[in-house]
Amino acid sequence: MKKYRIFVDGSSGTTGLRIADRLAARPEFELLTIPEADRKDPNARAAVINRSDLTFLCLPDAAAREIIPLVKEEVRILDTSTAHRTASGWLYGMPELDNTRKALKTATRVAVPGCHASGFIAPVAPLVRRGLLAPEAALCCFSLTGYSGGGKSMIAQYEAERTDAGLCAPRPYGLTLHHKHLPEMMAVCGLHTAPVFCPVVADYYAGMETVVQLQRSQLNGDAKDLASVLADYYAGSPVITVHPFDPDNMPGFLPSNALAGKDSMEIFVTASPDGGQIQLISRFDNLGKGSSGAAVQCMNLMLGLEETEGLAL
Repeated sequence: MKKYRIFVDGSSGTTGLRIADRLAARPEFELLTIPEADRKDPNARAAVINRSDLTFLCLPDAAAREIIPLVKEEVRILDTSTAHRTASGWLYGMPELDNTRKALKTATRVAVPGCHASGFIAPVAPLVRRGLLAPEAALCCFSLTGYSGGGKSMIAQYEAERTDAGLCAPRPYGLTLHHKHLPEMMAVCGLHTAPVFCPVVADYYAGMETVVQLQRSQLNGDAKDLASVLADYYAGSPVITVHPFDPDNMPGFLPSNALAGKDSMEIFVTASPDGGQIQLISRFDNLGKGSSGAAVQCMNLMLGLEETEGLAL
């Protein structure tokens, strides 16, 4: 069996830890390490990266940008930060989009999508690309996430003894409407206007639900058409499932933590009784298809391995 040398740069953070744990269980990988004293030394880190077959960057944006000029062009990089998601020369790592799965096989610079962005792009991008939604459309979106989406500091805050009653209730954030995922949401979907986007963190560990609300007048088609186009677009995907439009059997509630621990994604299309208002809902795990699961899926394709190896579906 061929051994691939993999380095997780930033393996102490939530995403890095989860990626490292997933890879440690797979015999085809040799995980490279770096002495603790060298973790903040760009040259020392670059030396390890340049010995790897593939490296995950699980770093703050500035650190991710700093290290790239020190890395050999042939070394394959998967960046989980926001730094390169709209950068020239970088492939946006959502395999399900058009020819991305094929492009990953030879790509050396891949940006892993953001969690909220994944939930927005998955239902919206196909509708724009298939002509059911105009690029000029002004969209509204809210997205619920478990507190693990805030990383180690937020996890510690929620799991410590509660002194702030506000932690027990859902908390909208990004209130200045300038969320870091907006550029990739616009660029990948081909939108001309940034959506009005409200992320919400709530008192549960993991799981995400992203809701895009539409008027029928914005669309070239009705709710059934949208569900049909999305089902066709993702036909054969091992990760994304599109539920048929079925207003008579829509559940009363859609818990946002239903796919916690999974690397899959579900998409629902719902509508008002007269069909005049429509919702696109994507449900997944912010730590799965929203981060580490998406990164592992991309890695598998980049290395010519089975796409779903190591994923929980």
